[in-house]
Amino acid sequence: QVQLVESGGGLVQAGGSLRLSCAASGRTFSNYVMGWFRQAPGKEREFVASISRNGGRLYYADSVKGRFTISRDNAKNTVNLQMNSLKPEDTAVYYCAADQGRGYGTISYLSSEYDYWGQGTQVTVSS
Repeated sequence: QVQLVESGGGLVQAGGSLRLSCAASGRTFSNYVMGWFRQAPGKEREFVASISRNGGRLYYADSVKGRFTISRDNAKNTVNLQMNSLKPEDTAVYYCAADQGRGYGTISYLSSEYDYWGQGTQVTVSS
């Protein structure tokens, strides 16, 4: 089992940047595909970004492509989400998630495939 704790959320003006971090504890971090999801009020949880176990493959939702960057440090058991050019529609609770049991080069964009979730961190972008 792995425990996930997100940090770095906050209030930012449109066009600004935030960096989210997710610290993992428990089993070997490099065994997990990692992902970020978000959920806005009244909406379903949606995929944001995913990174393969060794960090060699990245995948983004079209809505964030070119603005957000996912990265991981397996030595520090962390996964990050650098968010630039933020828009009001990026406002949501952001969740870190871990998907166990996939090959090195795979990513995952379906929330149902993730086994562990953090508690979420609020990101609010003002216009």
